[in-house]
Formats: sequence, C-alpha cells, structure tokens
Amino acid sequence: MGTTQHIAFIVPRFSEEGVLGGAETLIRNLAEHTVSTGRKVTLLTTCAESHFTWENTLPPGKKQVGKLSVEYFPVDEDRDISSFLRIQTAISNGGHFTQDDEKAWIRNSVNSQALYDHLRDHGGTYDRLIMGPYLFGLIFYASQIHPEKTFLIPCLHDEPFAYLHLMKEMFETVSGFLFNAKPEQDLACRLFHIPKEKCAIVGMGLGPFHVDPSAFANRYQLDKPYVLYSGRREPLKGTPLLIDYMQAFRQRTHQDVKLVFTGSGPIDAPPELEPHILDVGFVPEQEKHEAMAGARAFLHPSVNESFGIVLLESWLAQTPALVHAKSDVLQWQCRRSGAGLWFKNYPEFEQELNLLLNNKGLNKEMGQDGRNYVIKEYAWEHVEQKLLSAFD
Repeated sequence: MGTTQHIAFIVPRFSEEGVLGGAETLIRNLAEHTVSTGRKVTLLTTCAESHFTWENTLPPGKKQVGKLSVEYFPVDEDRDISSFLRIQTAISNGGHFTQDDEKAWIRNSVNSQALYDHLRDHGGTYDRLIMGPYLFGLIFYASQIHPEKTFLIPCLHDEPFAYLHLMKEMFETVSGFLFNAKPEQDLACRLFHIPKEKCAIVGMGLGPFHVDPSAFANRYQLDKPYVLYSGRREPLKGTPLLIDYMQAFRQRTHQDVKLVFTGSGPIDAPPELEPHILDVGFVPEQEKHEAMAGARAFLHPSVNESFGIVLLESWLAQTPALVHAKSDVLQWQCRRSGAGLWFKNYPEFEQELNLLLNNKGLNKEMGQDGRNYVIKEYAWEHVEQKLLSAFD
C-alpha cells in the first residue's frame, strides 16, 4: 500500500482527562504517538463519557485535544436497553440465544449512525481505519463500512462474546489486526482462523518514571506494609475474589498487611476487613506510580486481559506482581519478565504472597527484573516502529 499518511482511530469513548479503561487508554496512546511520527491522525469517537449509561454528555463536532484532532458523534438514543441486557445475560451465562438474538444484541449495543454516515461519506480521505475494542456495536458496524482498510485492535479475551457468530463475521471481514500480546493473537487465530500475515503484535509503549517509594505511605500515614490493586472493581476484574483471598490471608497468617485500591467501582468487603482497606479512588498518574512503588506486591486477579498496562506500570515502579493463572496474557508477561508469580487457587495465593511479603531479597530482584523487561520490550521507539510497519 505504500506509506500510510492519514489514519483514523475509532474508539467508543474518549476523555480529555484520560480517565478511561485500558483499551481506550491504549488506543489513545497509539493515536498520539502516530501523530508524533509525522502522520496525519483523526480520532473519531462518541459524545458519551460513561460506559454505564452511554448518555451523550459531550458536544458533537471537532475539537483539538493536545496533539489529536478529535471528532465527536452522538450515540443513538433509540436503544432497547432491556432487550440488550436480557440477551447479554444469556450470552454471559451460557444460556439459550439465537443468531437473531446476537443481531438484536449488537443492534442495541452502543451505536452512532452519525459516525457511520461520516465513514460512508468521508472514508475515502483515510488510508487506514484503526478501531477497537471488539465488543461494541460501534466497532462491529464501523468495521463493515470499509473493511479493506480496517485494522482491529480487538483487545480480545477468552470469553463467551468471542464465540458469537457475528464476531466471526467481523474478524473474517477486516484487513488486519494489531494485537497486544502473543497469547491474544494465538486466541484470535484459534477462534477465527486468521492468517498470520494479517497479524501484528504491537502493544503499547511505556516510558520509565522515577518516584519516591515512601511518598504514598507518608501521604496516607500507612505504617504497615501494603499490597495494591489498580483499576475497575468488578467480577470480571477479579476484585471479589481478591477481597475473599485477602480476608483469608489476614485470618490465617496473622500478618497485618493493608489492601490499597486505586480506580473506580464499589468494594464489597466484610466488616472485619474494612479497617484494613484503603480506597483512594482515581488518583493522578504520579500518585498511582508512588502507590505502586511503595507496595510490597501488585495484585492483578483479572482473567480478562489482553495486555496488562497496570501490571507493566507496577514493574516500572520496581514492584513484583501476583496474577491469576487463568489469564494467559498476564501469566505470559510474568514468565517472560521473571517479575511476577501466578496463582490457581487460594493455597498458591497464600504461599506466593507470603514469599513476596517476607523475602525482601527476592522481592527486590523481581522488581528490578520487571523494570528492565518493560524498558527493553515496551520502549516507545520499538512500538512506533512496529505500528508504522503494520500500517504500511
């Protein structure tokens, strides 16, 4: 195709403040770094900010946000939300649903006819359309308009939605894929029989940072060791399991270790654990990195990850990790780096957390290995090179 000059990135939500999920953060960073390589970039998104309500709260139209030219389009307001939730529950729980139900589910997902009209009318001005994550009506329908120039950043997990007929249709139609890690690519190739020449593993770049490891504990007057979770609090991210395991760990080992949360969502903890939890909510990047640097271990119990941004950030802060063994991607990152352990069940969790809390020499060595790994594997210059190579 030659050199790709004008690239559109399409994502369901975009926030000037940057307070979004991992997939949106990843796509935003790739878009910003594509601009810095001299290519022209337009980011197309919706007027919604909340991934719960999808209410149109931002004005439609064009806006310059830092390096990015962003165009906002309203979300369609004729969704049948009850139908959407009914079918989504059936899919999630392995209940009965038909291919017609799948179509009704995606039709009542987040959509924007205004954005689709823009792609039909102006799609010819873009050399490439880069879009994701895969699990939205917006991405499904947008990918069908100019499939010959569309690349998916799917952020794919091994979950019931990945097995839908309409996902097979989408993955078979588009021109190429930008994956975050090899296990994600392997899963896509297994599910959709994608030829390897359509695939590139790109990921996201991360820059090293230096923070004071004692700053977070001093700010919140923490005089006991603590472990950290960062991100959304919900069953898919494994936070209820983490609460159960930390409650059992404190009761069984009698170690006075605190559990710190950054991020958003409710924390449903038993009363006896509540005094030992510190929830600071959303914090600036600097404070999040300070929290990581001061933690004895970073805990990532999610099984649904395609990359693991916060895991890599914790390693840049020189803090080792403890992850769920069922996440192929997180376990793959831990194996490659030597900077994390993984658990299948509570006994393994207890044994491994004990090790990270009490073996200071091992803890320090793993943390250093993690930082070296991220600096080597995820430097922006390497990621940009892989990204532009895939575009061209």
